[in-house]
Amino acid sequence: MLKENRLALVKPKLAVWKFASCDGCQLSLLDCEAELLAVADIVQFANFRELSKVVEDGPYDLSLVEGSITTEQDRIRICEVRQQSKVLVTIGACATTGGIQALRNFGNVEEYKQIVYAHPEYIQTLAKSTPISNHVKVDFELQGCPINKYQLLEVIFSFLSGKAPNIANHSVCTECKMKGYVCVTVAHGTPCLGPVTHAGCGALCPSYTRGCYGCYGPKETANPLALTRWWERELPVKGRSIQGLLRNFNCAAKEFQEASEQYEQ
Repeated sequence: MLKENRLALVKPKLAVWKFASCDGCQLSLLDCEAELLAVADIVQFANFRELSKVVEDGPYDLSLVEGSITTEQDRIRICEVRQQSKVLVTIGACATTGGIQALRNFGNVEEYKQIVYAHPEYIQTLAKSTPISNHVKVDFELQGCPINKYQLLEVIFSFLSGKAPNIANHSVCTECKMKGYVCVTVAHGTPCLGPVTHAGCGALCPSYTRGCYGCYGPKETANPLALTRWWERELPVKGRSIQGLLRNFNCAAKEFQEASEQYEQ
């Protein structure tokens, strides 16, 4: 009976991993503050360098992965993380689409190295910045730059309880309507990616009369090119400016990348 009670007290192991990123999505978890205590009540933070120096060996019940794959060492390490993880969830734009560093994908990395570094021969990097799903099986992708901490809590509690996360798949444009914000495109002629961007930010930029920058990546069945063609007809924004709006935090997301390539000079 005592053995059964001890087993009942064993908490699931949660690991948080960093690859090429700014750490902002990991900080979103720390920003949960009081809610973080509730998480700590039901899980063991077995590997979370932002929180503790203590590292427990795997396997891990749930791994949260931040950052993109940009080096050969990263590519090897993510395979090791996958092997140790029962469930693997990617968090943030870097992990889900390659992040802002995926701007390298549109250029020549060797040329960049020659221009930026005094000794480019010491720089070891892949030609492209790629999402985690390009290399291993991912069980769920949580979009955002940074992620929404309440969505993250939903993901953690859902996977630990064995159910699918309830993350809304509507657009930022829908969030604007729900909050009663005036449409910045209709009222001010400001280009806004809200109609094709995944919800989660609470329509932050439109709340300050700014167009959406697409921080949360494309929503389901997004058609950015149809939106930008309308911009060309109706708004004072053209070619390279449109490409710049599409090549942002989620520039390597398939929908945004394909639309931006239509504006190559």
